[in-house]
Amino acid sequence: MNARWIEENSAVSATSSEKSKIEREEHKLEKRLCREVGRAIVDFNMIEEGDKVMVCVSGGKDSYAMLDILLKLQKRAPINFELIAVNLDQKQPGFPDHILPQYLETLGVPFHIETQDTYSIVKRVIPEGKTMCSLCSRLRRGILYRVAEELGATKIALGHHRDDMLQTFFLNMFFASRLKGMPPKLVSDTGKHVVIRPMAYVTEKDLIKWAQVRDFPIIPCTLCGSQQNLQRVQVGNMLREWDKKFPGRLENMFSSLQNVVPSHLMDGKQHDFKGLRSTGMPEPEGDKAFDEEEFSTPVRPGLAVVALQ
Repeated sequence: MNARWIEENSAVSATSSEKSKIEREEHKLEKRLCREVGRAIVDFNMIEEGDKVMVCVSGGKDSYAMLDILLKLQKRAPINFELIAVNLDQKQPGFPDHILPQYLETLGVPFHIETQDTYSIVKRVIPEGKTMCSLCSRLRRGILYRVAEELGATKIALGHHRDDMLQTFFLNMFFASRLKGMPPKLVSDTGKHVVIRPMAYVTEKDLIKWAQVRDFPIIPCTLCGSQQNLQRVQVGNMLREWDKKFPGRLENMFSSLQNVVPSHLMDGKQHDFKGLRSTGMPEPEGDKAFDEEEFSTPVRPGLAVVALQ
């Protein structure tokens, strides 16, 4: 047994060990994604027996991942439901319209490509340098609602994730002066369509990793994807910076969206402040007059400002 033989076999063993480690991590990531999507579906009753779910696939990592995970869950779910992938080809210049059909065919999933030239409308109506998202979103939403009706879809699945929902919350707070987020499930204004966001609990970090694992054929967006000065982009950068500096902060902020206390805000439509009177009876949940008493971890004097930086 010479030194060269030992060296070569040690290298093979190390490579094999590294490969096994990568496979384990990928398996853990897949399990986590399936768990979080499944949890959101159950928590908000997103998909029911006999549903036909229209999965909106844009060509970005998020919608690819959503379709991928829903297909996995469909095989093991205790209920029967259909999936149909739908892509809206907005006739963006240079859009590779062959990629999605080819990819969806390899999956064996039913799909529909809707072609509508919304790109020209947006470019014509919105002045150069102005945000295009609002008009583009309205046009896209109207088309998708119509397509859902034509296909007989009972649910419309969008690929927004946890970070998108937090961004929307802060955008509304900073620029629209309201506490409003992105709901995991909603009924359209017409009352005809139910929109669901199965990835409400999924982090963008996990989606980036999964896109690399699955090697999705990503198609860049030349509308909103090319606008780097959008308020949403800036808020997204802020959240990512917080996540690096203060691990766990995003998780706490997201949890707060599910733990709303109207009596401790200032909206008279949500809580009857004018009608409040002393009752002479103790509160069953204890004294809630001071926020400090509700913190699970006491905040020492002088640290409150530091914690928010």
